[in-house]
Amino acid sequence: QLSCLLKMVTLHGIPKDLDSYPKELLLFLSPSEYAATGSCRQFFFSVGKANVDVLPREAPRRQQLLQEALECLKIPGTQISEENAGILGWLVCDLPGDYIRSSGGRLLKDLSQCGSFLPEQEEAIRDVLSSGNTTFG
Repeated sequence: QLSCLLKMVTLHGIPKDLDSYPKELLLFLSPSEYAATGSCRQFFFSVGKANVDVLPREAPRRQQLLQEALECLKIPGTQISEENAGILGWLVCDLPGDYIRSSGGRLLKDLSQCGSFLPEQEEAIRDVLSSGNTTFG
């Protein structure tokens, strides 16, 4: 339904007031299409606030959004800053374990919003917590 609504909304190009529509529409729009109305950082900030349940974890679109977000934010390597984690929003829930480990305790607060984790993510979170270098002990 959201995909069809997006097609109707963008039938004559990207509307200037796209940010006034439900954020879930952005899940089906590419950052380059959004560029006409704002920056890719703004795009992923809005995507990160959308309802994550609209796209199942296994959905290729969800993985594509994460990759595009990492490219947009120009994240070198696997360390995510607190600022970038704030922009990613729920997309941090899809970060692989090596990003969680490299970022240390900076992601724990953001990861607390995730409904579930993959085994590799759980292991990475345990590693970060057991390091003792977090506010959680």
